[in-house]
Amino acid sequence: MCAAVTKPLELREIFRQLDEIGSKSFPLVALAGAAIGTVLALESRSSLVRFGAKSMLPAAIVYSIIHEMGPIVTGLVVAGRVGAGIGAELGSMKVTEQIDAIEASAVNPYKLLAFTRILACIVVLPLLTLVTDFCGVFAGWVAVAVSDPISLHHFLDKGLAVVSFSDFLAPTFRTCVFGLIIGLVACFQGMRTRGGTEGVGRSATSSVVLSSLLVILADVLLVKLILIFFP
Repeated sequence: MCAAVTKPLELREIFRQLDEIGSKSFPLVALAGAAIGTVLALESRSSLVRFGAKSMLPAAIVYSIIHEMGPIVTGLVVAGRVGAGIGAELGSMKVTEQIDAIEASAVNPYKLLAFTRILACIVVLPLLTLVTDFCGVFAGWVAVAVSDPISLHHFLDKGLAVVSFSDFLAPTFRTCVFGLIIGLVACFQGMRTRGGTEGVGRSATSSVVLSSLLVILADVLLVKLILIFFP
């Protein structure tokens, strides 16, 4: 672990992984955020109208997306896409003995392959969460405006009135933990691959399943901690 942060740093590989994990996940998390925002707006509207609390709709949408839906949806989407990709990529390198060749060249494979991917996951997850939040809130406004015309400014003004800085900061940065989990699990599964192409498939599948499960469990624990330290 100490060798991973010693010079020379693998900056080129880190930036390549930031692009691979971040920019290529952008359309998927944006679409997921928009879908969540639309569904949340439609479902919440019918419930709030029934209880005579229609005016609380913008606040319910914005708070729900920023506080919970955005982070967990981003974590699960990235776990599916990136977890499988890292597990399959490193698994293929393992069974074709490319990792052994890197090690024979006096290059630390854990520093070059694992550390760069884990760091990229940690850095990118909060940024992707912001994308999910933005797309979710915007799509929620569109869904509300279709039935009840309301300006975006008025929608955000009413929605953000109930959201403090801690409500935004803590949930967003808990996705750093999600990124750590996804990167660690995918790299571990990929670099322990055995059994040829069949083993690569197993590594990709187990990376997605384990990282998704651990992200959900971590979310439960982190929500409890956030409620304790940011009541």
